[in-house]
Amino acid sequence: MTDIRLAAGDPAPDFTLPDQDGRPVSLASFRGRRVVAFFYPAAMTPGCTTEACDFRDALEPLRAAGYDIVGISRDEPEKLRRFADRDGLTYPLLSDPDAAVHRAYGAWGEKMNYGKKIEGVIRSTFAIDEEGRVALAAYNVKATGHVGRIRRDLGIA
Repeated sequence: MTDIRLAAGDPAPDFTLPDQDGRPVSLASFRGRRVVAFFYPAAMTPGCTTEACDFRDALEPLRAAGYDIVGISRDEPEKLRRFADRDGLTYPLLSDPDAAVHRAYGAWGEKMNYGKKIEGVIRSTFAIDEEGRVALAAYNVKATGHVGRIRRDLGIA
């Protein structure tokens, strides 16, 4: 269980995780650029597919505003490669199988699932500024519609 909750101004926890091709990607490699990192429960499930495709479809305006996108789940790189290929996802999908990075961001913990308390991924999205600080932290987001909300909150048309 975690009770970590990041807020605007907090340093974003650094990480290095393998992407869908097994290449290491670190948050530090984005210094000087802005990043939107979203944590989702599982590749190729209906809600996560909707969310990942919403980010794919918003890629141009997000990039035009200076944001790179990364998706983070507990899936292995091979499954992430199939997900990226199947749905035309052209941004890095990162593998965090032990949920260490999820925990560091507060995206892992107790939640309700069909009326039952379980421990698992808390669907969350973070905007990180050029200096590596959290600009926006959104916890318990819905798979559908939250990309539009993130864009509004960041002032991206």
